Amino acid sequence: MAKKKGTRRRRPKFSILNALEATIYGEILMRGSTGSGIISFFTGEGDIGYGPSETIGGITIQGEATGVSEISLSDMMANPSLALATIASNFKSNLLPMSLAAFTTSISFRVGRRLLRRPLASINRNLVTPVLGAGIRI
Repeated sequence: MAKKKGTRRRRPKFSILNALEATIYGEILMRGSTGSGIISFFTGEGDIGYGPSETIGGITIQGEATGVSEISLSDMMANPSLALATIASNFKSNLLPMSLAAFTTSISFRVGRRLLRRPLASINRNLVTPVLGAGIRI
């Protein structure tokens, strides 16, 4: 009985262009839903809340929401219900622009990779592989 060879698996390579494309998709989603970018979502200050409330005839009317233009992680911790409602509202109203931006990003990266195939291969072969090793490529 012949011994069966195991399947050879390639070591996964880290692609700088794939990481850049994924970062752009994340930025599109974050800007459309929270109003801030990826970095400012994590580093932004928590300024979400409600304005002063009024009492009219024994009924308290809550003030307007403040600080909802840019939602950050501290906003999510301080007032999660208002932050999530704002994110859902922003996502709903920005769905079409986000879809269009994601579509154009996808097409741009596909066309760019196709047009720059030879220069990218040369850069990978002559610069990236000798400097950073075989596990990283552009």
